[in-house]
Amino acid sequence: MSDILDRIIAVKREEILAAEASAPLEELRLEASARDHRDFVGALRAKHAEHKPAIIAEVKKASPSKGVLREHFVPADIARSYEKGGAACLSVLTDVQFFKGSVAYLEEARAACSLPVLRKDFIIDPYQIMEARAMGADCILLIAAALELSKMQDLEAYAHSLGLAVLVEVHDAEELRQSLTLKTPLIGINNRNLRTFETSIETTIGMLEAIPDDRIVVTESGILSRVDVERLRAMDVHTFLVGEAFMRADDPGAELARMFF
Repeated sequence: MSDILDRIIAVKREEILAAEASAPLEELRLEASARDHRDFVGALRAKHAEHKPAIIAEVKKASPSKGVLREHFVPADIARSYEKGGAACLSVLTDVQFFKGSVAYLEEARAACSLPVLRKDFIIDPYQIMEARAMGADCILLIAAALELSKMQDLEAYAHSLGLAVLVEVHDAEELRQSLTLKTPLIGINNRNLRTFETSIETTIGMLEAIPDDRIVVTESGILSRVDVERLRAMDVHTFLVGEAFMRADDPGAELARMFF
């Protein structure tokens, strides 16, 4: 793991201990049982069936490498804009310390639209998965660089038992090999180098041959222009997770539509 990822995981362990003390698992289970369910994978496949790109549009205030991306940050407005622009799903950052995210941002964004929502965070413990369900998430992220394979398998099984979809994120060929043993169809390829934070869509392109046709390739990070989109779609990649390019625009949904449609 990179130094930044090591630091983030250490903070997550502390956060989980504090959260468990204030909101026991059974309390979260009750909250989770009251939440409705939206089909995350189904929403992506519906776009594919129409021969359209499936965009997971990110609600993201800041990042460790770029700082604050959007000063006027209203998650409900952003979510409505994305839905109007043609997004298939949302991704909402809930990490507080490193990405200035919030559980409240996810709840506000989801309540403002009909799109399924990914909880974008660093999931390392089953408690966070129940927490995700309780806040209304429809999908969670598992980052291969942060987890042993057996741990990923256990967390995936628990998420599926709660009706949550799983997006597994990889950065290299070995992480991809391990992740293909999971049951989820969603394979996210992060184009950002975890050590240098540089991005290149060549990362996605270089892994395509190793991914079976029954998986959905989600290309993440570094998709900044229509040229990037057209090149990836020509390679039969039709699912995109994009945040920064939209967050810097006055109207995120309009920028989404301009870039993809």
